[in-house]
Amino acid sequence: MSQEEHSLWIEKYRPKTFDEVYGQEAIVKRLKSFVEQKNIPHLLFSGPAGVGKTTLALIIAKTLFGDIWRQNVLETNASDERGIDVVRQKIKDFARTRSIGTDIPKIVYLDECDSLTKEAQQALRRTMEQYSRTTRFILSCNFSSKIIDPIQSRCTVFRFKPLVKEDLVKVIKHLAEKEGLTIEEKALEAIYDVSQGDVRKAENILQSCSAMGKEITEEGIYEIVSAARPKEVKGVLETALAQRFLEARSQLLDLMLKHGLSGMDIIKHIQREIWNLDVTDESKMQIVAQCGETEFRMVEGSDEFVQLESLLASIALHKP
Repeated sequence: MSQEEHSLWIEKYRPKTFDEVYGQEAIVKRLKSFVEQKNIPHLLFSGPAGVGKTTLALIIAKTLFGDIWRQNVLETNASDERGIDVVRQKIKDFARTRSIGTDIPKIVYLDECDSLTKEAQQALRRTMEQYSRTTRFILSCNFSSKIIDPIQSRCTVFRFKPLVKEDLVKVIKHLAEKEGLTIEEKALEAIYDVSQGDVRKAENILQSCSAMGKEITEEGIYEIVSAARPKEVKGVLETALAQRFLEARSQLLDLMLKHGLSGMDIIKHIQREIWNLDVTDESKMQIVAQCGETEFRMVEGSDEFVQLESLLASIALHKP
């Protein structure tokens, strides 16, 4: 077996050029024009996990520097090294020297930079200012609100979105074709439902399912990820709305035990299924408000099952 056959699909099929990237069309177009001019500004990529932030940073580096990209790119993860020392020493030492074999400024790619302490961010701001002639920074984060304003104002900000269903399906079909898998339409729906636009998660699910056989089914997807099906969650809510509280409580307990779901997982499932219920918009809003209250109590440390029972009770008492 070759090394590639043992590799994770998220690395094996990571896009290598701008044209291979699915989704984020507007962002790709603007980044491509920066690279063609060989003069990129400081960049800030903000968005959820698995939507292409790291992939696009690597594509920029490889397109700009070609074979010598490793010598001219410093890739570091702020969640591992989040203190001021890493900015003052490692990043500063790299940033102060000129590029090797080219006149294009070096690149520092700082992943998960919202994990940096405020002091480290202040030090980073100064470094970005001081060495902008020799180095450009690409910062990646999940929440741009956690990045101090002086850094945001020095960067061109790109806000990434989860992939829409159409683009995610294209990615999955492409992988299935490359790996010789047959995948049914309902399984595509299931992958999107579970991943919610996170490509990394979708590819990992597909790779896990492929270990069970070349035919990917909806049943296999939900079995692998241990997630509740939308219709199961909707069934619990409909039973509660019909004022059959004990039956709804029993269904909920079975659901949690069968799939090994936490209370937070269930709340997220419920919140998505509220919109598919056959009740008035006002009723939906009231259930959403109750969901928010239940989720808050769980975060504060309340017993999950007691809080979920309370949610079902309030739904059962509510007259739609």
